[in-house]
Order: sequence, then C-alpha cells, then structure tokens
Amino acid sequence: MTSERRTKTLTAVLMIAPFVITYLTVFAYPVYKMFALSFTDAPLIGEGRWIGFANYLKLLNQKLFFTSVWNTGYFVLLTVVPNTLVGLGLALMVVRLKGWLQSLVLVLFFLPYILPVSVVTQIWEWVLDQQFGIAQYVIELFTGRRISVFRDPIWAMPMVALVTVWWTNGFNLLLFIAGLRNIPADYYEAAMLDGATRWQCFRRITWPLIWPVTALVLTLQLILQLKIFDQVYLMTEGGPFNSTYVLLQLVYREAFRLNHGGLGSAVAVFLFLIIVTVSVLQYQLLRVRGR
Repeated sequence: MTSERRTKTLTAVLMIAPFVITYLTVFAYPVYKMFALSFTDAPLIGEGRWIGFANYLKLLNQKLFFTSVWNTGYFVLLTVVPNTLVGLGLALMVVRLKGWLQSLVLVLFFLPYILPVSVVTQIWEWVLDQQFGIAQYVIELFTGRRISVFRDPIWAMPMVALVTVWWTNGFNLLLFIAGLRNIPADYYEAAMLDGATRWQCFRRITWPLIWPVTALVLTLQLILQLKIFDQVYLMTEGGPFNSTYVLLQLVYREAFRLNHGGLGSAVAVFLFLIIVTVSVLQYQLLRVRGR
C-alpha cells in the first residue's frame, strides 16, 4: 500500500469513526442490552438470572399485554392514514397560495409541531373540558349532551388521536409541499391544453408523482404512532378502564414502576420487532404499489 493510499484510508476512517462510535454507543449497545435483559429476571438496574423465554410466556398470559397491543393498533388505525390524507389535502391547498400568504399559512400549520407535548395536551384539555371547553358546543350539537371525553372509554382514544393529528400534521404538510413543488408545471399546462379537469390532473399527474413522498410519510407515521406514549400518559394515564393503555405504557409500568427490568425489556423487544417488521413490509408494499 502506497503512502498516498494509506493517507486516504486513514482519512476515511477518521471521518466515519465519530458516526460509528456514536451508533454503537447510542443505538447498538442499548438494543443488545434490551434483548439480553429480556431473557433474565433482572430489575431495572442490576444483573439478574437467566430465565430463557419465561418473560415472553408471562406476557402471553397477561391480559393487560393483549389490551395494550389492541389499543396501540387501534391508535395506529386512527392516526396513520388520516394524518397522511389531511397533510396531503392541506398541501394541495397551501401550494396554490403565493408569496407572504403561503408563508403565513405554513407557519400557522407548522407551529403546533414545535410545541412540547405538555403544552399541546394542556391546550386540548382546555378546549375539550366538559364545563367550559369550546369544543363541547360541537360535541353537544351531535350528541345532545356534554361529554368528559378523556373519562369516556369510547371517546378517549379517538380524542387522543385527534390531538396527535393536529399536533404532528405540520411536518407531513412540509414534506408534501416539497414533493408538489418538484412536479414540473409543464405537465399541468400540457394536460390543461388537452382539456383535462382538475380531478384528472390530480389522478394522472399529481398522485403518481407524489406517491414516493406519500409512501415515506406513511412509513414515518407508522413508526411514530406505534411509539405512542406521551399524549396518553398526560391525558388519560391509560384510562378509563385501560381503554387507552398502550405498549410503551406497559414498558413504563413494568420497568420503572414495578422494577421488572427483564419483563419490561421483553415488552420493548416485542414492540421493537413489530416496528421493524411492519414498517419494512409497509414500505416495500408501498414501493411496489408506486411502480
């Protein structure tokens, strides 16, 4: 190996070393410890005895585990596709605006996304408060009465989903606007000259060309919503009657409240495998659909 080649190799190693070290320290090692702890009876801090698959078998006999799996899946159904469709619909409207008006509308829609979850939940607790919340007028219009939505097992999860869509939709909006701006205007001009309607332009031009961005948004949303915890913990604490109890809340309960580090790790491993499997399968299916 020549001196010049050794210099280039050393330079490359030095450039990638910070990333590799950070990746191994922040991600790879914690994931390894999570898998290792799931096969032990260890507390949250400290070592434990090897017990094999006992933690996983215990989960299969725990009603709260299946409840949390169901609630997590229900929340995903309420948020992933609706959040994506709302983002696309808003982007189609906002992209038609020009100049300062478009910038102002973008700021208004993106502002909730930069708020901390504690502020978001406090705002919506005021809005949905049974006594003086302004949203209660709308609820009363359809139901004939005011409802304490976060104490009702039927309303609780849909309301948490509504708050989540309102909170996170600004990021989806930006992604869709970036995708729409990359579509050449010549395509629409040619279609209009041929007599195409707005719906035909959307169906034949916008939708096929925006599909890669849509697939990305759906995948990101799936990963994010499977990890739901903050909104549920702050708004309902998993209630009422465990109707909003989700998987990450079960991890928190077992590991941090009951000091069952091994069992909590087993739940975390289960959630980790679900996220990896479902997100990869969904993204591959969406890519095939987009071809």
